Amino acid sequence: MTRVLMTLDAVGGVWRYALDLGRGLRERGDEVVFAGFGPAPSPAQRAEAEAVGVLDWGRAPLEWMVPDAAGLADVPREIADMARRHRAELLHLNLPGQAAGLDLDLPIVAVSHSCVATWFRAVRGSALPPDWAWQARLAQAGFDAADAVIAPSRAHADALTACYGPIDRLQVVHNASAAPAIRLPQRPIVAAAGRWWDEGKDAATLDLAAAETRWPVHMAGPTRGDNGAQVALRHATTLGSLPHADTLALVQGAGIFVSPSIYEPFGLAVAEAARAAVPLVLSDIPTYRELWDGAALFFAPRDAAALAAAVNRLIDDPALRARMGQAAQDWAARYSLAAQVQAMAAIHDRLRAQHAAGAEVH
Repeated sequence: MTRVLMTLDAVGGVWRYALDLGRGLRERGDEVVFAGFGPAPSPAQRAEAEAVGVLDWGRAPLEWMVPDAAGLADVPREIADMARRHRAELLHLNLPGQAAGLDLDLPIVAVSHSCVATWFRAVRGSALPPDWAWQARLAQAGFDAADAVIAPSRAHADALTACYGPIDRLQVVHNASAAPAIRLPQRPIVAAAGRWWDEGKDAATLDLAAAETRWPVHMAGPTRGDNGAQVALRHATTLGSLPHADTLALVQGAGIFVSPSIYEPFGLAVAEAARAAVPLVLSDIPTYRELWDGAALFFAPRDAAALAAAVNRLIDDPALRARMGQAAQDWAARYSLAAQVQAMAAIHDRLRAQHAAGAEVH
C-alpha cells in the first residue's frame, strides 16, 4: 500500500484523469490524497473527489493564471506542507513544473498532459514567444527533478523531446477511459467535445464542416476560457459546458464522433466514444495515428471540406459506420483503466523500492 499525494485542478481534463486513476489506485489498496490548485472545485466536484480520497485545496494559482514564475513561488512550499500533513510516501504531480524547487525526500512522478512549448510548435508552428519562455524553463526544471516523467502517448513524448531535448526517465503510459464498453441506440447526429476556446482544438474547422454535413453537429464544451480566449460558432449546435455525465451521454449516443484537434497529447473524449462503438472521424495528427490507426477515418488537419466528406461518407454508408464503430470499440480495449492503473502502480512501486534502497545505503 502506498499513500500517494496527487495534484490536480478543477478546470481541465486532469480532473477526470486524476479521479479515475485515484479510484483505480484505491481499489488496489493505495491511499490517495488530492492536492488541488487553481480555481476552487464546485460542490459536486468536491463530493466526487472526496468519494475517492482526501481533498486538500491549496491557495497557489495554476501556471496559465500568472504572468511569470514569481506568481508560482508558493507552490513548492504548499506541496511540501501537504505532503508532510498527509504523510505522503510518493508524489504524483500532474504539472511537471510542480516538481521544480521541491525540498522533499520522496519519489516524484511528473506527468506531462500538455505543455505550451509543444502546443506552440504544433498549433502555431513556432517556438515559444519570449514572454512565455519561463513556462518552458519551469517545465524543464520539473523534468530534471522528477524520478519518472510520464507522457500519455508516444507522439507527445516525441513532441517533448523535440522541444526540450532528451528527458531522463521519460516513459509512456497511455491514458484511459473509465467509461463502460457499451452499445447505445445511436442518434443521427455528429458529436464533438472539447475546450473549444483553445485554438489547438480547432473549433473553426469543425464549425465550417458543419455547414456541409448531412447530420447536425453538436459541440459540447466551453467556447470562452478563463484566460479570455473565445471562439464564435455559426453552423454547429453549441451546447456549452456540460457535466461530465451529460457530455458522456451525448458522445456515446451519437452516430458519429469527430475530433478536429491540431494538438492533442491523448484525447479522452475519443476513447469514451470508441468504448461505445461510435465511429470516429479524426484529424490526421501523430497522436491519433498512433492510438487509432485502423479504427478511424482520418482527414487532413484544418481541412473543413475533407472533414465534411469523411462524415458524409459514414452517414451515407450504414454498413461502414457499423464496421468502424466495432473497430473503434475493439481498439479502445487497449486504453482501459485497469491497464493504466497497472502500469502506473508498477512505476510507483519501483520508485518506492528504489527510494527505500537509497535510504538504507545512506
